[in-house]
Amino acid sequence: MSTIIRAEDLSFTYPASGERLALPVFENLNIEIAEGSFTAVIGPNGCGKSTLAKHFNAVLLPTGGKVWVEGKDSSDEKMLLEIRRQIGMVFQNPDNQIVANVVEEDVAFAPENLGVPSPEIRQRVDEALKTVGMYEYREHAPHLLSGGQKQRIAIAGVLAMRPRCIVLDEPTAMLDPRGREEVISTVTRLNRDQGITVVLITHHMQEAVGADRVIVMHKGGILTDGSPREVFSQVELLRKAGLDVPQTTDLLFSLRGAGWDLPLDALTPEECANAIAAAMQRDN
Repeated sequence: MSTIIRAEDLSFTYPASGERLALPVFENLNIEIAEGSFTAVIGPNGCGKSTLAKHFNAVLLPTGGKVWVEGKDSSDEKMLLEIRRQIGMVFQNPDNQIVANVVEEDVAFAPENLGVPSPEIRQRVDEALKTVGMYEYREHAPHLLSGGQKQRIAIAGVLAMRPRCIVLDEPTAMLDPRGREEVISTVTRLNRDQGITVVLITHHMQEAVGADRVIVMHKGGILTDGSPREVFSQVELLRKAGLDVPQTTDLLFSLRGAGWDLPLDALTPEECANAIAAAMQRDN
């Protein structure tokens, strides 16, 4: 796979403001995101994951090192518009991204500002709304929708720009379980069916289970990096960093502590149930 985003010796410090001292977040951080991949970034509050996400489409610029997006330097002002066309951002609160009083007008907002011709805007809006399962709500008022529906509208607005990558910064933090499921299902489908690169910043461990890769950040650095099975099997390491593990892993880890011979890489409920059933058969 080719690399779509590369952070090279990345450093960032929030500047001093008033009585607040300068706050360094990370230093000499190196990360590559493969095109077409689904990467989840997890970590405790304050570890730098949201700050990192904002560097991926130049909402924030490095105070040291570089971020490259398809080979373009994010610090190059001439490249800014193109970078933001290719790397779409979805934030935690969908209300902060919805700017119009009608769903289809909101989704059309970004391509209109990019100068896309009207007939193509109509096509993009319809395609984006159908992709996220919200086409039937195109004439609705966004403020009447549920949190999960609003977030899907925010995703549709990003899709209408035809990005190659979507970065989602804790998009389900304000949603109920149903809303979280709607959003994660949508972005998973975008990745699997359309090949859109997805970077998901989340504090819900279960949301990271379906990713290709999980990056665990801690104190501005990378604690561990690998497949979900590799990462979540490191239960003690994650707990020392103040992180939970998926409920299936937690159950298997507890049973192992009670003497059961069980793997820790059974992440889905079905895999977990099968692993326990196989262990019970062996004991019998």
